[in-house]
Amino acid sequence: MKIKVFRYLAFAMAATGLVFSGAIAPAPAEAGRLKAKVFLTQAKIPKKTTEKGLVAFARRNRARLLRETTDKELKKRKWKGHLVIQFNKPVGDLEFQVLFYDIHDGPRRFVQDMSTFVNDRSQKTFVQRVSLPRPDFKPNRNMELVVTVRRQEVARMKFGLIGEEKKRSGVVNF
Repeated sequence: MKIKVFRYLAFAMAATGLVFSGAIAPAPAEAGRLKAKVFLTQAKIPKKTTEKGLVAFARRNRARLLRETTDKELKKRKWKGHLVIQFNKPVGDLEFQVLFYDIHDGPRRFVQDMSTFVNDRSQKTFVQRVSLPRPDFKPNRNMELVVTVRRQEVARMKFGLIGEEKKRSGVVNF
């Protein structure tokens, strides 16, 4: 009887030692890391579609270059579109951020941020309208958007802005 108890205790201590030494380590935290896929589109989003259909639509109609609206005067124009974000698992927070950077001249220059509040924590796919107004955003520039959750970057996407630049005459009057 004492031998069985001794073997059981020896086995339990050996298993505990292996766990603490790292030989039998739990799954790494990186395996459960939150990631996302981001799509910008200027096409009209279908009203009745499934989550899978929405992501497929956004992938097919992805816009690498956003064209500005032309219905207003130059100073009041905007770049409009829809942002579709598909996370690999629920966000697990009340909000996530979308940060816009200008990368045309080299290093990233922060332009604007967009907070999105989550009303259903089990949801994995989000559609958000995007409106990028002048003068914060400038035409014919390379941009990057970064999606962050709890200050951790989960996705990024590069895109361009196409638009009409301000015309200059080259004449100076004194």
